[in-house]
Amino acid sequence: MKDCINLKKNMQVCNCTFEPCERKGRCCECIAYHRSLRQFPGCFFPSRYEKTYDRSLDNLLLAYKQ
Repeated sequence: MKDCINLKKNMQVCNCTFEPCERKGRCCECIAYHRSLRQFPGCFFPSRYEKTYDRSLDNLLLAYKQ
């Protein structure tokens, strides 16, 4: 895939803590990847929930229920 023109800008707001992640800052690739796994990208979650690496709908709902 060609380089993301917004990579630098995206990296400033990407809260994904998973290392090594080759999709970090490449939002289109990240969303497509997680969607294929029926998950949500880390940027959908508050930091406390993102760090669990549980990208499920149940965890997303739990994060915003409180």
